[in-house]
Amino acid sequence: MKITINKLGVLLAVVFLFTACKKEFLDRPPLDTDVSTNFYKTEQDAMLALISVYDVLGYQSTPGVSWAPFLTMSDILSDDSFAGGGDANDGKNEDEFNNFDIPTSSLIAHSIWLKNYTGIYRANLLLEKIGDIEASEEFKTRIIGECKFMRAYFYLEQVRFFENIPLLTETIKGPSEYIQPQATPEAVYNQIATDLVDAYNVLPANIPSNETGRISKWAASGLLARTYLFYNGVYNADLNANGTVINQASILAYLEDMISNSGHDLFEDYSQNFSLTGEFGIESVFEISHGDILPWWDWNYVRGGDGNLAAQMQGPRVTGSDNWDRGWSFGTVNQKLVDDMGSDPRLEYTVLFEEELDGSLNKGYQHTGYFSKKYSSDAEHWATGGQFELNRTCNFRVLRYSDVLLMAAELGSPNAQQYLDKVRARVGLESIPATPENIYNERRLELSLEGIRYFDVLRKGQSFAEQELTVVGVRGPKYVGDQVLFDVSYNSATKGFLPIPQSEVDLMGDSFTQNTGY
Repeated sequence: MKITINKLGVLLAVVFLFTACKKEFLDRPPLDTDVSTNFYKTEQDAMLALISVYDVLGYQSTPGVSWAPFLTMSDILSDDSFAGGGDANDGKNEDEFNNFDIPTSSLIAHSIWLKNYTGIYRANLLLEKIGDIEASEEFKTRIIGECKFMRAYFYLEQVRFFENIPLLTETIKGPSEYIQPQATPEAVYNQIATDLVDAYNVLPANIPSNETGRISKWAASGLLARTYLFYNGVYNADLNANGTVINQASILAYLEDMISNSGHDLFEDYSQNFSLTGEFGIESVFEISHGDILPWWDWNYVRGGDGNLAAQMQGPRVTGSDNWDRGWSFGTVNQKLVDDMGSDPRLEYTVLFEEELDGSLNKGYQHTGYFSKKYSSDAEHWATGGQFELNRTCNFRVLRYSDVLLMAAELGSPNAQQYLDKVRARVGLESIPATPENIYNERRLELSLEGIRYFDVLRKGQSFAEQELTVVGVRGPKYVGDQVLFDVSYNSATKGFLPIPQSEVDLMGDSFTQNTGY
């Protein structure tokens, strides 16, 4: 069962308009029933507002700007995938990411920017209003924990993509606050750590079946570990959560607690992680719901539905098939990933080979003969209603238990060998020494095409990023097109970060400085 995401677009539109209207208009009685001044009163109000924050987790597009699924775009930035698409024009904006030649006017970058600040705004607003709700302290405390987790999630995505961003822990109250400075990365990451520690301390360990999709304390500690590994790798520093130092030892303690007490474990079958039967299963620590609970048709407001747009974009362009249904062939898989996985048993559950397809395949831009199998347009995830492209039903597994085991092993757990062996034994592989190199390489094999690889590469330093993300002269047997289409050179001048959208720089004037390399 997935948590139902109800839309509060009308309410939130009223809230946004409320901050911009003239005084004489505000003096008039509201024409709508629910506005920000009278809405936040009951537990039901609070739950609807909370759902509006959860809703942004599933946003993969911004109306009038661009489609930008986190999963697809982070993998295109990595050495796992190319841009793909129907033709060179179709995949132009995605190819700018693939080639590390991203303009400051990038619609995709702007879509990512707007999505995350939408989520941050909604979380901040509910945190400010929760005190007015007539409810028990237990109810309020849980809502606060969930909002802090999601605020941390949005900030982590934003700061890993853009590095130099404003830090807002309250809603903007008026024109005097419209101009916001960029915070230091240290300040943003420490706020993320503070929010996640706060969330961990109040969220439940177990989520009842009638609340599937809500966040647990284990999701908070797992995301804190992911935050620490990236921040420590890139900036060579520990985190500080409101005066408490979060270092390697403390992060490892969080992970060991999860391993010992959470009840999470590995599926016996690796492929179950990406099936409908595996949704919110024992291996899923944090998962974002997608589906067709409310069948969606509106191409002009894609985010109004709950379908997984990444799966639609990454599916092969097949017609007349019983097993695959008219994907758009973005994120075609790199021969480098196939070579790196070699004979690993997980390859068949990670990469979809052209030879496996029935029906008629239309070979698009940067066709390699390989597609993602983890998130794709497969028959199991076809919608039961609505526009089929907008209603793919596969959930996004943000954090799996296998990742937890590998993070604990990487951070020096005395059980590192046991954890590495457990991940490998699940797919029938023999034990190898739990060296740092082997543990890191296991992440490549276990977690490919899950939106993780790019940030794993960046946290190993710019020399390593240059080595791994520059892929020249590599060509598979099914590639279509000149080699130049598949040659990628990493631009270390940007340090791997996206440009601050130029429209945001213009709005902020001298308060914003464009990122290095743009």
